[in-house]
Amino acid sequence: MAHTLTAIDRLRIEYAVWRLDSLLHDLRWRSRVAKRREVRANLHAAAADVGTTEALRQLGGVRRLAAEYLAAEYGDWGRRPTWTTGAVCMLVVQFGSYALIEAGRSAFTAGVLAAHPQPQGTYHWAGIPYLSDDATVTFTGAGHSSLGGAYTPLVYLGMLAAFVAGGRLWRLLPPGRRHQATTMSAEPAERTR
Repeated sequence: MAHTLTAIDRLRIEYAVWRLDSLLHDLRWRSRVAKRREVRANLHAAAADVGTTEALRQLGGVRRLAAEYLAAEYGDWGRRPTWTTGAVCMLVVQFGSYALIEAGRSAFTAGVLAAHPQPQGTYHWAGIPYLSDDATVTFTGAGHSSLGGAYTPLVYLGMLAAFVAGGRLWRLLPPGRRHQATTMSAEPAERTR
């Protein structure tokens, strides 16, 4: 018996598909799109045959399905770190810090120029606390130059933290003892068969 899909049925199917997609964020983009389209088409076909509720029930848990897709893609090694995302996150912190420091130095220079129409000499800028070191701005004639204002160690620590968090580098660590114990206890049972 053919079932017609209502707007609510389509929303329920889309919700399941996008929940699955959110759990498949470790896959490459093209692979995720292909899996999403496949599951959506299968759910629409199954919902037309047996109804949306039964189709979603037969799909099983979305988490289980996502785990199966990830295992099929990556095998036993598991999910891998994403080096590109880690590098992008690190660069965002670096360029964001640089932009803040340059905005502060530019504001300091504009303040000196506003206070003195023809400034001459060296002026000291204290920098941004926890972000940049002190800097000196030297005015000579119509131009000026600056020296100093380097990143503090906290910025480098933030860049490292962004790389680790964005790249999910904890996935390089060996699995925990619980995982090792279950695989070791399962091996003797398989050998006796």
